[in-house]
Amino acid sequence: MKKKLCLLMVLLPVVSFAQKQSSDFGIWTSIGAEKKLNKKWSVGVETEMRTRDNTSTIDRWSFGVNGEYKATKRLKFGAGYELLYDHNEKYTYKTNGDLNKYANYWGLRHRLHFDVTGNLNFGKWNLALRERWQYTYRPEKTIAQRYDFDDENYDGKAKTYSGKGKNQLRSRLQLKYKTNINLYPYVSAEMYNAWNIEKMRYTLGVDWDITKHHEVGTYYRFQRTYGSDEESDNNVFGVSYYYKF
Repeated sequence: MKKKLCLLMVLLPVVSFAQKQSSDFGIWTSIGAEKKLNKKWSVGVETEMRTRDNTSTIDRWSFGVNGEYKATKRLKFGAGYELLYDHNEKYTYKTNGDLNKYANYWGLRHRLHFDVTGNLNFGKWNLALRERWQYTYRPEKTIAQRYDFDDENYDGKAKTYSGKGKNQLRSRLQLKYKTNINLYPYVSAEMYNAWNIEKMRYTLGVDWDITKHHEVGTYYRFQRTYGSDEESDNNVFGVSYYYKF
C-alpha cells in the first residue's frame, strides 16, 4: 500500500505535465532559522527568493516569521506571517482579443496562515497531512503609466489597482523516509482551494541533516495553476538551508 501511494504521488506530475498548455522554469532559494523553546514550542524565521521566465526574471522576495506548538506526538499546530514583495505584469485586451495595455511593477502583499498537521509513523516511513488556511492581502497600488500597444509607447496616465484580500485552504499530503545517514527523501502533493481548485503542487525532494544545527534541502516541484486566462505549468528547482538551535 505504501509503495502504491508513493508511486501515485510521483506519477501525478507526469500526467499533468503531459496535459500542459504553457510552461515555465524557475529557481526558488530559501534560508531560515529555527529555535526550539522547549519540547512543545518552537519559533522560526525564513527569507526566500524566486525566479520565473526560465530564471531570467526575479518573481518575488519574501520574509516570514512562524511559530509551532506540538500538542501530541502525532498532532501539531502552526501560525505565521509573511511579507511578500513581488513582480507583477498585467495585460488588458480589446474586445477582439488584441493586446491593449501592459503594466509592469513591484508590489507588497501581507499573508497570515494557521495550520494543523497530523502524522503517522510506519517504521522509517512518516505520512503527514497538513491543512493550512491562509489569508493574503494586497494593498492598493498606483503606477505612473502603462504601455499602450496601439501607440507603441507609454500612455503617461496613472493607474490605480484596488487593494484586495483572498482566503485559501492548502491541503498537503507528504510521505517521507528516514535513512540511516540522516537523509530524508520525500514526495508530496498539495492542493490550493478557494471554493474551487486553483493550484496543484507535486514535489520530490530530499532533506539532509548535516549536523545537529545545519540542514540543507533540494527538490523538484511541478506546479499547475488553474482559473487564469490560460492554464500554466511551472517547473521549479529549489534549494534551502536552515540553522537549528
